[in-house]
Amino acid sequence: MAYSAEVIKKARARLAAAKADRESENRQNQDRAYKLVPRLREIDRELSMTMAQTVQAVFAGGGDIHAAMAQVRERNLALQLERQELIAANFEEGFLDDAPICETCGGTGYIGSNMCECLAELCRQEQKKELTFLSAGQERFDQFRLDLYPAVKVPKSDKTVREVMERTFQTCRRYAYSFSEKSRNLLFSGDTGLGKTFLSACIARTVADSGYSVVYESAGHLFSKLEAAKFYPNEENRREAAKYTACDLLIIDDLGTEMPGQFVNAALYSLINDRLLAHKPMIISTNLTNDDMIRRYPSQIVSRLRGSFERVAFVGDDIRLKQNQGL
Repeated sequence: MAYSAEVIKKARARLAAAKADRESENRQNQDRAYKLVPRLREIDRELSMTMAQTVQAVFAGGGDIHAAMAQVRERNLALQLERQELIAANFEEGFLDDAPICETCGGTGYIGSNMCECLAELCRQEQKKELTFLSAGQERFDQFRLDLYPAVKVPKSDKTVREVMERTFQTCRRYAYSFSEKSRNLLFSGDTGLGKTFLSACIARTVADSGYSVVYESAGHLFSKLEAAKFYPNEENRREAAKYTACDLLIIDDLGTEMPGQFVNAALYSLINDRLLAHKPMIISTNLTNDDMIRRYPSQIVSRLRGSFERVAFVGDDIRLKQNQGL
């Protein structure tokens, strides 16, 4: 899963804070235990010193190291048993376990060079936070209302509006729940208010819940970020731009609403081309027709949008108006 540097940074900070909290809690519990049962302090001190002192004595005196080690083990076992009995008699279970925040990695977040599941889970949570601006985070497939799409024929088609939108809905749902790095690119096409943003947001949340990194951006905002990275290349701007190429799934909403220009064309071509070459899936939604795209963008962009993306049709009348009318 390709999480952005910012997501990993936030997740590592949360893990470090949790690790520090756990260590502080363990120290406080230990101090409390020592005050209530002073013998515990004596046992812990003896356990920490016995092995070192025995080994030192053996090497200094030339004694039998194996016999000395056996004696140390026997003494330590007796001390540990006494310690357990004192804890059980005076404190609740697990009070002095001194357990790390993660038993697998000890709270470092990594097992060798691989990310531990504890850090991966925090990355998933941080990733989902980046999607909270989408309708207050409420988009779910089970909220999609097919009844808002009429059972009337689509012009020049033998399908009804509702049949087309049911197929569109199922396509989006299957895509979200079966997403992988090998998933195809989708081009959502249709008039405004037909559910493109809603269903792309449902996909974003479902894919993010599966642990993939998702970046969802409006076209205008995306090109503003890319422009800032090009003309004001500080660390923050470069990091913001890098996530568009690095994420597992990039969703661009409302392509065609951005201000047209040479920079936008160059940036869009580069972004699409880079992700196609890296085999990283994209979803682009637009209100533009094929003819609109031909007039607006260079042929290299149109060719990639038409040849490397599966078109998903959105048809009907503006359902936002129906929802606003309480239908």
